[in-house]
Amino acid sequence: MGLFTMRKPRGFHHTYIYVDERKEKLAKIEENAKRELGILPEKKFSPEDIRGKFVEQTTHLKRRKESGKQPLHFVILLFFIGLLIYLWYALSNGVI
Repeated sequence: MGLFTMRKPRGFHHTYIYVDERKEKLAKIEENAKRELGILPEKKFSPEDIRGKFVEQTTHLKRRKESGKQPLHFVILLFFIGLLIYLWYALSNGVI
């Protein structure tokens, strides 16, 4: 037990009991096929249809999203902010 470290809470992952993802996926494929054949009218464009598709298809982004880690750019930004504060302090006190 560390004095300054806090334990992370246990992660929450809810799995749906009454949802069959395979069945929904097959229904979606069937609906798209009917639209291509002209049996069903064309679907209107909705931005919600394409939201998150890029992240779903790339493995590294999917893993980073699931892990919840901050990108490395945040650490680099904090480093440069600290460096600028140090330089400002050094120049204002005549250290440099």
